Amino acid sequence: MIDSRPRTTLIAGATGLVGAELLDLLLADPEVARVHSLVRRPSGRANDALAEQVVDFSNLAAAAIAPPVDEAYCCLGTTMRAAGSRDAFRTVDFELVVAFARLALRLGAASLTVISSLGAHPGSRSFYLRTKGEVERELIALGLPSLGIVRPSLLLGQRRELRFGEFAGELGLRLASPLLKGSLARYRPVHARTVACAMAELGRRGEPGVHVLESDDIQQLGTERP
Repeated sequence: MIDSRPRTTLIAGATGLVGAELLDLLLADPEVARVHSLVRRPSGRANDALAEQVVDFSNLAAAAIAPPVDEAYCCLGTTMRAAGSRDAFRTVDFELVVAFARLALRLGAASLTVISSLGAHPGSRSFYLRTKGEVERELIALGLPSLGIVRPSLLLGQRRELRFGEFAGELGLRLASPLLKGSLARYRPVHARTVACAMAELGRRGEPGVHVLESDDIQQLGTERP
């Protein structure tokens, strides 16, 4: 339910591709009075509405944030290559995401919006997609008043490090995008800014229940937001 009073938000992963875009949106929203951003190291960002806190992500329960928080956004995530092992990957994409969700719940957040992945399923043969599916299942089990899950296909945007394989995949999907229609629309690449817009809108609305958006839905909702 949309509330007209000034809102307090909580975000983790605000230095990533989608998270940075989402942080910009939240700080620019005149209806948002405070943005609590949890980071591993100082980002150098300065804004009157920004309350940045360096935290130990292995102990998120100790984060010093006074309730209540209205909305929470989780953009935490890594890659198998960056993590270096399956255990390290699961620590970030499962354990930290669940810990953040529990923190949001404890702080009274009416909504939690998280970024997942196209194809996420707890029964997937892919370790990556299985982990994403398992964390989605765990988040649903927490019983949050409103849970938004966005499952983008390939993300477009300015990355800090662009590897050839990612560039080739992005180029291929960009060229094929006009052909991806109907049931294939969910495979279309989507810009990180559009994903962030969709996440911000899901959180702002805070509609009860679980809401899962894939790339075509993300594109539609993300372009509706000014």
